[in-house]
Amino acid sequence: MGRARAKRIPAKVVEDEEYQLTHERTCGIDIAKDKADIAVRLPPERGGGRRTTRTWALPSTFAAITGLGAELAAAGVELVVLEATSDYWRSWFYLLEAMGLNVRLVNPSHARQLAGRPKTDKLDCQWLARLAEMGLLRASFVPPPAVRALRDLTRTRLHLARDRTREWQRLEKLLEGALIRLSSAVGKMAGNQSALRILQAIADGERDPAVLAALAHGNVKGGRDGIRAHLEGMMPGEHHIELIRIHLRVITMLDRETRRIDDLIAAHAEAMEDAWGVTADGVPSPRPGTDAAVPAAAQRLAEIPGVTIELAISIIAELGLDMTCFPTAAHLASWAGLSPVSQQSGKQSKKAKKGKGDAYLKGYCTQASLGASSTATFLGERYRRLARRIGGARAQVAVARSILVIIWHLLSDPTARYQDLGPDWHLRKTDRARRTRSHLQQLRALGYDVTLTPADAATAA
Repeated sequence: MGRARAKRIPAKVVEDEEYQLTHERTCGIDIAKDKADIAVRLPPERGGGRRTTRTWALPSTFAAITGLGAELAAAGVELVVLEATSDYWRSWFYLLEAMGLNVRLVNPSHARQLAGRPKTDKLDCQWLARLAEMGLLRASFVPPPAVRALRDLTRTRLHLARDRTREWQRLEKLLEGALIRLSSAVGKMAGNQSALRILQAIADGERDPAVLAALAHGNVKGGRDGIRAHLEGMMPGEHHIELIRIHLRVITMLDRETRRIDDLIAAHAEAMEDAWGVTADGVPSPRPGTDAAVPAAAQRLAEIPGVTIELAISIIAELGLDMTCFPTAAHLASWAGLSPVSQQSGKQSKKAKKGKGDAYLKGYCTQASLGASSTATFLGERYRRLARRIGGARAQVAVARSILVIIWHLLSDPTARYQDLGPDWHLRKTDRARRTRSHLQQLRALGYDVTLTPADAATAA
């Protein structure tokens, strides 16, 4: 006889005991693009009965969502749980939150289905509601409306800057095909006014290398003679000229919109009252920059080496100003994806990698760490020490995490200011004489009589 097959036991959902419940009335919403499945868990209708679950589907329209919010509020639902699905959760979260409901966004990985349980949208929303009533789901960070508006602006500005860089790269490749070796003469073309004037003249029909070179600034890299030498022999066709004009128009448009969005970012950052600073009496400043003994939040963050005022505003747009949602600095570093993720099974341990998190915040912090790497500060020396041992890329991530820890402490205390430890902090910490004196003080405090040899006494002096 062949080997008998093991009997497969189907998954079975067991009702919760009363002592396991954290919330009596919960709602779980499984969101798709055009609709969502809703499950509401309520107490039993009569004593000794079982808890009831009501499940139905709704379209993702304003009327349907607001109607759901009114129904949940009338039923006394204590907690509404949404599973983060692309950006489709935003309309549900924002509208239900505006109606006064306690809404919580959760990571899909925290609410994965049980092995053997069928996978449908209807069952998923029921499972979310059951996990919510037992308090087994941790809330994801969703910033308040003012911070969300600032975040939209700073992210759009970053996208515009990236698009502008791509346009310059496409233009440079086009010029190489027309034998216009301008980038070899002026170096970086993006933001170079000399290159912009020369290209505009070429688009207008000028072909004399000497005349084009005279349009460049006198201190341009390579000099005007170098530009003339690289422009000799250029062969732009009619299609090259048309494409150059198109790229220049796109670059000009991106520059104009970037300046406009910079003004909007400055206005929104100035309107955030929680970031205005603290007066000498320890109370929030009545207006930005007025009688502030402690500067505004963005200015305090800009005191960190490598962090500019623009970077500080972008970081605030990602984090907000309320650090109570991150219990410790380690929680914030993990949320940003700047904490190593261990991978160990049995005797095998893989190299720890940084986790996935807020890509924008991670990029801002690594940009700041690169700026701090060349400074004569604690962070600069930390980067150089780590780079010698683990390489520049990993050292940059490590310093980015240090900067994020500093940011958490500064935002947790509105009166805190950054104080640099100095580039010699590691040297002072490991100083042999200092350590010897510290050990002597500890031994003598315990009542011991310590006698040093002349060599040791000279070292401790």
